[in-house]
Amino acid sequence: MKAIVIAAGRGRRLAPHTDEMPKCLVPIRGRPMLVRQLDAFRAHRLTEFVIVRGYRAEVLERRRAELGAGVRFVENRDWERNNILQSLFTAEAELDGPVLLTYADIVFAQELVGQLLDAPGDVCLVIDRDFAKVYEGRTEHPLEEAEVAVIDDDGRVRAVGKRAVPVAQASGEFIGLARLTARGVEALRAAYAEARDQHEKTGASPFARNSWQGAYLTDLLERLIELGVDVRAVPIHGRWREIDTEQDLLRAEQSVDW
Repeated sequence: MKAIVIAAGRGRRLAPHTDEMPKCLVPIRGRPMLVRQLDAFRAHRLTEFVIVRGYRAEVLERRRAELGAGVRFVENRDWERNNILQSLFTAEAELDGPVLLTYADIVFAQELVGQLLDAPGDVCLVIDRDFAKVYEGRTEHPLEEAEVAVIDDDGRVRAVGKRAVPVAQASGEFIGLARLTARGVEALRAAYAEARDQHEKTGASPFARNSWQGAYLTDLLERLIELGVDVRAVPIHGRWREIDTEQDLLRAEQSVDW
């Protein structure tokens, strides 16, 4: 199994730390976020890692040795104009399943990877049930920006994404870490192709809340749900952090102990 890390963005809200390096290399307690992710994956015997890079790609190239064995890069040359979904599909040739997907600006405890790998289902999303606690005092990245999710009594994800539902109705937050089997990858790629064809034919976005270029991964995940694909929640209770702002970085320095 491989892991694909979506790491092309600049991370303007984390300036000046990102003035000279991509966001994924900003250190937390001395270790870059990307290195922390790779270590967590390697702890569960993953050996193949695809990094989708864009902003300051040359820095990642210079620091390749620091990332360890099994790493290769895919270039998103249009990173300034697109968002997470298009960045991921820059690496469409690598989406051959089974695969783990992760945003590059999160850190998580190693045991969360184990929970995800052990979970049943073709499309599994790590959902933090205690997400509101993460936002206490997080004034620079408010709760309204969370990729909230609704989970039914059987553990299926019924909605996911920013503004998918009012925060008060959310069951948790999708943290940006997911696993797909080969069948799950096939469904994801088919849904993307159908959405792309719709966009090319009409010129309009196939997504309700975002443009084609500005689409998030969650926009496509919601399309899977609409198509009847069984998307499963892997519930957790904390033990992760998103690093989006200077405030997030300072808070992570004080709280991350994994």
